[in-house]
Amino acid sequence: MTSVAMQENKENIQQSGVYISTYGCQMNVNDTDRMYALLEMVNFNPVNRPEDADLIIINSCSVREKPVHKVHSEVGRYKNLKKTNPKLKIGVGGCVGQQEKQRLLTDVPLLDFVFGTDAIDELPDIVEKAYKNDQKIVRARFEHQKPYQIQTLNSNPGVSTFVNITKGCDNFCTFCVVPFTRGRERSRATSELVKDIQTLVKRGVKEVTLLGQNVNSYKSECGTNFAQLLERLAQDTDIERIRYTTSHPKDFDQELCDVMQRNREKICEYIHLPVQSGNSEVLARMNRGYTRQHYLEKVQMIKDTIPGVSLSTDIIVGFPGETEEQFYDTLSLLDEVQYETLFAFKYSPRPFTKAAKFEDQLSEQEKSERLNQLFKKHDEISFALAKKYEGQNLKVLVEKYDEENQRVSGRSTQNKLVHFSGESDLIGKTVLVNITEAFPQTLRGKRVEA
Repeated sequence: MTSVAMQENKENIQQSGVYISTYGCQMNVNDTDRMYALLEMVNFNPVNRPEDADLIIINSCSVREKPVHKVHSEVGRYKNLKKTNPKLKIGVGGCVGQQEKQRLLTDVPLLDFVFGTDAIDELPDIVEKAYKNDQKIVRARFEHQKPYQIQTLNSNPGVSTFVNITKGCDNFCTFCVVPFTRGRERSRATSELVKDIQTLVKRGVKEVTLLGQNVNSYKSECGTNFAQLLERLAQDTDIERIRYTTSHPKDFDQELCDVMQRNREKICEYIHLPVQSGNSEVLARMNRGYTRQHYLEKVQMIKDTIPGVSLSTDIIVGFPGETEEQFYDTLSLLDEVQYETLFAFKYSPRPFTKAAKFEDQLSEQEKSERLNQLFKKHDEISFALAKKYEGQNLKVLVEKYDEENQRVSGRSTQNKLVHFSGESDLIGKTVLVNITEAFPQTLRGKRVEA
């Protein structure tokens, strides 16, 4: 939407409150920031409670089970708000909006509009039409022909913020709905990303996290790959720290490892490398594009090149046809790789995906038991891994101040949350902290004075 069109909408809509409920991944969190920024341009100010809003948006996720039911349930909770505030408008965006389209308006009469993942920038116009014409609206078409050109929009980016570098996915894992809800993969121009991040630096941002469904398959129109993009951002911008998520094992190569090690002062030594399963046969049914051995070779390459690297992963338990023996292969993988952080989920059938049609689905009880076993196994490993940080001095970028306890918190380059005594003037600064107590996700320490 042009600035002229936004100004016209701003004149048409009186100042009101907007509340956005967000589910899902970092992409959705980033999309919500963009929605807030766009709507502020047309006189909608963020509010903390749906009761204070004239506009409610559910930014939904369809990666896990029963996402549509969750949307139905949340909208139902706003039924009385519609009665007490006749001008209240309710919309659904995100992956469920993209997936369900018109069906959502039919099934949930309280809704006023539905928009897809490619229609976020049209949100001011959608809202304006919903108010002006009092009509129900659906916009959920993919724009495959247009180049992927956006600017990071966040009215208050803070110390650390997300930057989209790709959108969509071309992998078509048999369990994943993302290619159907986010579309085919596209990458932003390298020059635009450099400019975008420099602008964020001028606004006080110290750290960016590069986002994409598969960031390391990034390929700009000029031919720049992901490793080259990282090098360019490290060398040609003034950003202090760079993170990224999520990477795909099949696209992780030696060049990327070398760039990370060479630019270690800026690029954090934390890698999220989703494995999904530790068994090669299950990985083949998932269409992941690698075997267990291939994955382990990638892990060894990473550890050899980037000493001290911190690894995390995603795992799905109870994939259709997964035998007990195959599940044990996943358990044994935890011992071999030594992940510091684990994100694990029970398999749930997603619309449009091949795995949803597989006949050998496992029972919920089997999936729950395996998930519990997996977490128990990882707990044993992660507590032992955390202890290595005790006594170490870590670089911590301070992000928050807890006035009640007079302490600050921030993340180390290994993506660990660190708490220590300090004042609010430390926010935005990188300081050295000696770790006195270590837990799997949280560290405590004392600042090392310069």
